[in-house]
Amino acid sequence: MTKKYEWRKSEKQLYLPKQKPEVVEVPPFKFVTIKGKGNPNSAHFSECIQALYAISYGIKMIPKKGEMVPDGYYDFTVYPLEGEWDLSETAKQNFNGKINKDDFVYTLMIRQPDFVDHSFFEEVLKIVKSKKSSALLDSVKFEVVSEGKCIQMLHVGSYDDEPQSFAKMEEFAKETYHRRLSKSHREIYLSDFRKVAAEKLKTVLRFKVSPLNEN
Repeated sequence: MTKKYEWRKSEKQLYLPKQKPEVVEVPPFKFVTIKGKGNPNSAHFSECIQALYAISYGIKMIPKKGEMVPDGYYDFTVYPLEGEWDLSETAKQNFNGKINKDDFVYTLMIRQPDFVDHSFFEEVLKIVKSKKSSALLDSVKFEVVSEGKCIQMLHVGSYDDEPQSFAKMEEFAKETYHRRLSKSHREIYLSDFRKVAAEKLKTVLRFKVSPLNEN
């Protein structure tokens, strides 16, 4: 029997960093994604997450049930939820130093194993839609996302306290002669906020950089 692939054991550098900034090279990966905007405390945000997990668990479980087995399939632990966060263009133009959560724009995503391709994703999507009624399933996309060179660190605590960790990352970027490419950033959620106290939440924070000697 083939051993289950577990990202927590096999990809510690990308998913289990330390509580201090570091430079990391992130290769292209396959994801299911969904775009949204507004306050992450909204019902719509939760529905986006549910749609992503419905597809992700379909990709994991449908082959195990013998319904459809793609070439190269192997059992795996479903990857964690990730989010790419930014502000709306209007909020950027009128930014006064304070962030209003209603101004957020985001892409939520869950990484997929190498054996997943667009064709397999489409077939799984059809099966999941036949079993679950969610209008947001039609908004889920399959795409390859490349981050490249980044600075990242593990943030432990409330999401509202993330600016403290970003300040350390910004300072580290200066010390290592890197330039942050944009104010958008990636978050990887290692904890379930519904079950874990805010002060114990673990989130990987990451933003793209380039060395100062590069254009």
